[in-house]
Amino acid sequence: MRLSARMQKKQWHILPADSLSASLAAELKISPLMAQLLINRGVKNCDQAKSFLYPKLNELIEPELMPGITPAVDRIEKAVKNKEKITIYGDYDVDGITSVSILLGLFKLLDAEVDFYIPHRVDEGYGLNVEAVEQIVQAGAKLIITVDCGITAFESAQAIEDKGLDLIITDHHRPSNDGKLPVASAIVHPNLDEKYPAQSNAGATVAFKLAWAVVNRFKGADATPQHLRQFLINATIFAAMGTIADVIEMKGENRIISSFGLRAFCDCDLPGTKALIDAAKLTAQTIDSYHIGYCLAPMLNAAGRMGHARLAVELLTSDNSIRAIRIAEYLKQQNRERQQLEKKIFKHASSMISSAGLDHPDRKTIVLASDEWHTGVIGIVASRVVDKYYRPAILLNITNGKAQGSARSIEGFDILEAITACGSDLNSFGGHAMAAGLTIDVDKIEQFTKRLEDYAADNWNDEAFVSRLEIDAVCQMKEFTVPFVKSLAMLGPFGRGNPSPIFVVRGVRLVAAPKKVGVTGDHLQLTLCDNTGSARCIGFNMAPLEKKLLENEFFSIAFEAQVDSFYGGPSVQFVLTDIQFE
Repeated sequence: MRLSARMQKKQWHILPADSLSASLAAELKISPLMAQLLINRGVKNCDQAKSFLYPKLNELIEPELMPGITPAVDRIEKAVKNKEKITIYGDYDVDGITSVSILLGLFKLLDAEVDFYIPHRVDEGYGLNVEAVEQIVQAGAKLIITVDCGITAFESAQAIEDKGLDLIITDHHRPSNDGKLPVASAIVHPNLDEKYPAQSNAGATVAFKLAWAVVNRFKGADATPQHLRQFLINATIFAAMGTIADVIEMKGENRIISSFGLRAFCDCDLPGTKALIDAAKLTAQTIDSYHIGYCLAPMLNAAGRMGHARLAVELLTSDNSIRAIRIAEYLKQQNRERQQLEKKIFKHASSMISSAGLDHPDRKTIVLASDEWHTGVIGIVASRVVDKYYRPAILLNITNGKAQGSARSIEGFDILEAITACGSDLNSFGGHAMAAGLTIDVDKIEQFTKRLEDYAADNWNDEAFVSRLEIDAVCQMKEFTVPFVKSLAMLGPFGRGNPSPIFVVRGVRLVAAPKKVGVTGDHLQLTLCDNTGSARCIGFNMAPLEKKLLENEFFSIAFEAQVDSFYGGPSVQFVLTDIQFE
């Protein structure tokens, strides 16, 4: 469920009812509304529906088909058998942390000589850097394997070759536009073959596929040994966490592996995973994509944002329950500190936007810089700025004449493409269509800001820059029974490309006056009804609408439906996403 509602005007886009819904409902013995939800997600027939509702691991693409994986397995097999030291080089976010944990866990089971390196977010920044390579060489490594990074690390890759080491790159970030690839013994990346069916895997899924292929190589024609089979099951948990935390499109293979990974939590006996769940006060049986994105991932991310991500890898790969509990509690505290820092920076950023007039309707982008911000938190704040102003945003932290920043975007505006077009001002950059990182000299920020704004103006799409709310169906309140709302979970895991269903009920009215709730009274609790029934509702951050709700007899609501047991027996509650007044 969403935790907040944007308060700017949204354009509702209601998906049309499909004539196939009645026949699909009859075949599957489900409600026409559930059939419509399946059709909205690209499901057109009974077989597709069964595959969507009941995803199976045997529907995953065989690991050997991943581009570049065979030469990577060849080199890893040699390193393991010859006891050559392997260093896994990862990223400091959840996708990177889980990717490192997958390969580190496997190599330990194979009794390989292995270590790992994750750069410090503030001191080193993202990606494979030359200084780190020197440290790894001094530590005696013969093979470096990158996870969740490396596809554009040309200088560092060359340095590795010059030092006489071998390099395997595994990544999912966009390769260079000119098609150039770093020098390496092998590059494992789904985009290297446009015919590969899963072009948008997370870095953790790429690492999982490599681990799976290595297991296949070592077991040969024999059955997979139980300890390696259990490892692969546990690895789906990490792949699911990386996929969900990195907001990878929740379709096809990504949805299958996330679904299985979430189910695998129930039987997982890894001390670190159990400690993380306990620290978040969750139960393994009820974990879904929401809990990953908003409860577990922020704690793992806190390690890299507030300190060093090595601690998060130690947690996930630990076999010591006491040590795991201590780390999990520490990360929980780090996350609390991160939340307070985030609020402070967001307040400062909002003030800067207002003072500079960057919230003017004609403004296309927002770029802010300050020497008072923590580099580890500005990415989250950039996301909050995008949520509030619905414009691509870049926040930069200034230190010693250099600035390191995080960019976040809106659907329909490729921020990496935009940054690439203005790349002559930058020292380094990389990322995705929706999120990117960059470094720049302070004296070039003003020029870069203007170029980015000009680029956005030249590539402006009015439809893209309107906050659109995709509505699955217009309904009546009587349709939302407890059994129906519970059944919605079968459509998950939810995420980008497979969002939690949003419904609309028109012509609703208040049963009683709204009540402000929350520590600072930011949220509204209300009961609404139409001419078929009533429902309790919660509107997060909707307190400013209290007066308008009282002034209007009828209005329309957009919402997500959930089952709530707070008041005793299970009942339906609507989590309001938007309100439109007639």
